[in-house]
Amino acid sequence: MRFTLEQIYDSKCPDCLNDFFNYLGTIKGKSPNTIIGYKADLIMFFRFIKLYKKMVSADIEFEEIDVSDVDKTFLRRITLSDLYAFISFTENYRNNGSYARARKVASLKSFFKYIHGKTKLIEENPTLELESPKINKRNPLYLTLNESKALLNNITGVNKERDYCIITLFLNCGLRLSELCSIDISKVKGDTLTIIGKGNKERTVYLNNMCLKAMNRYMVVRNESTDKIIDKDAFFISRNNRRINKRTVELLVKKYIKNAGLDYDKYTPHKLRHTAATLMYKHGNVDIRSLQQILGHESISTTQIYTHVDDERLREAVKLNPLNEE
Repeated sequence: MRFTLEQIYDSKCPDCLNDFFNYLGTIKGKSPNTIIGYKADLIMFFRFIKLYKKMVSADIEFEEIDVSDVDKTFLRRITLSDLYAFISFTENYRNNGSYARARKVASLKSFFKYIHGKTKLIEENPTLELESPKINKRNPLYLTLNESKALLNNITGVNKERDYCIITLFLNCGLRLSELCSIDISKVKGDTLTIIGKGNKERTVYLNNMCLKAMNRYMVVRNESTDKIIDKDAFFISRNNRRINKRTVELLVKKYIKNAGLDYDKYTPHKLRHTAATLMYKHGNVDIRSLQQILGHESISTTQIYTHVDDERLREAVKLNPLNEE
């Protein structure tokens, strides 16, 4: 999904937030998706502070709390205790897990660092001692090779060419959901695809024969409705003849996961990204550095979660111990 300027900058946000969003986009090069995430976190924080400090009526709807009047006086009164109260609120009343709470901590740290160091709105930064919740690392959830084949074999219906192509790209290229939705026809050159990934960074995705065949079959169907298509360069088109959105893709993935007899509550487009990475690592013998580049990970530590998923390889390694006797 591509956000408009109105979705990022609006009159409901205080000036300090709109200035911060401008800084994130123009100086730090953050993507619109990232900025929208910061916006949601910070507006929620300001609303909580107003409620927590009894600056608004207790019976007001949380989403109706106006934050447009947040100024430097408001910001200078925020303490470390307020910050921890907010994190507690997101866990106990918003059911945020450790990942969501860690993202909110990152949003707060980035914003307060900006208004302290760049704009000098506050004299002290209350987030300096704010700790992020501990995130327990878990092995990624993924489909096996046979489950992946079953998923592909259960794609039917009027949009089967498009949907088959979408699932194929997820399972072969390990694309993020936002990356898949943002694919442009003009960025497909032979067996390469140029996409804008996380952090607004451009990377090249290499397409194997399965991807190319699926894309070509879909393009034949897509081109039958060229005159009706509104977003001409968008590769994947919705039934409204516009660029497909993330929610539509999430729903179609869930539908086909269910059709394949798999646990549709567990698997999402992001789990298909995990599947692609795992299949490449387990069956394609792709080294960890290459996998890092394919997935667009900034840090190798993020990619290393895939080195812990191959239980069969570990089982065989133990059997090869010279002390093991038949």
